[in-house]
Order: sequence, then C-alpha cells, then structure tokens
Amino acid sequence: MPKKFLKRFTPKPETLKAHPHLRHFGEMLHNPNLWHLNRRSAAGAVAVGLFCAWIPIPFQMFLAAAIAIIFTVNLPLSVALVWLSNPLTMGPLFYGAYRLGAYIMHLPVQHFNFELSYSWLCATFETIAPPLFLGALLLGSISAFLGYFLFRAFWRFTVTKKWQRRNKK
Repeated sequence: MPKKFLKRFTPKPETLKAHPHLRHFGEMLHNPNLWHLNRRSAAGAVAVGLFCAWIPIPFQMFLAAAIAIIFTVNLPLSVALVWLSNPLTMGPLFYGAYRLGAYIMHLPVQHFNFELSYSWLCATFETIAPPLFLGALLLGSISAFLGYFLFRAFWRFTVTKKWQRRNKK
C-alpha cells in the first residue's frame, strides 16, 4: 500500500532529471538507488525532505536533492516533501522556528512588520537570523528523526496487515 500510494504522488525521474536546478548533478542522477522505493530509501527520503523543509533558505529542493544523493535515498520523495514548506505554510513554520530559537537563546521575541526590500532584510537579519536558524535546525532535526522512525513503522505495519489479509484467504 505505501509503495503504490507514494508512486502516485512523487515526481517522475524524467521530470526531476530535466529540472533546471537538478541538472547540475549530472551523472549522479543516473544512480538507480535514487529512484528505488523501499522501506529504507523511503524512510530516509522522508527524513531528508522534512529536514530540508524547515531550512529557511531558497532552493530547498536543490539541498534535498544533494542530501538524497549523498545518502542514496529516494530522490523524488525527498524533493516532494520539501514542499511541506510552501508559500502558504512558510510564514507559520518559520515564525514558530524563530520563536523556539528565541526561547532557547533567552532572547525577547521581536515584533516586526515585514517589508519585501533588501534594506529591511539586511537590517533585521542580524537580530532575527540566529534564533530563526537555531529553531529551524532543531525542528528540522526533530521532524527528520520522528519522520524516519514513524514512516518505517507505518511501512512495516501496512506490509504486515497485507500479509495477514493474504494468509486469511
């Protein structure tokens, strides 16, 4: 069940190989283990995707692809899971990460009005970036750890249930 479900929602290898940012990986994308879907590769991809989704940088897909290639986990799934932090969810995710980082660093939470300008970004980067990155790294690590083990347990549970149904027939 999880394999069929995941194959429906993950991008096709041809799509990812042709992506303008991922083409930089060249021959590394031809490793068949990056496209294989089993419990180990899928759980690793969940961990990579969840971790990269929390990192507040542009080109999270590129980072997820690089980490997936290094650890030889399922590339399409890790890249797809990065989209958990999309334009609708980025604000709440990163604000929560900032608040957690500020709490850990014993800093007061700064209230600010967002402006889409380079001067605002430079002015607030010094004060907001350290707690934001600390909170994001912590939440990304926790999400990756929990995602890895919960996904492995879910995969095992569904396979066991499938075997039990098959043996009853």
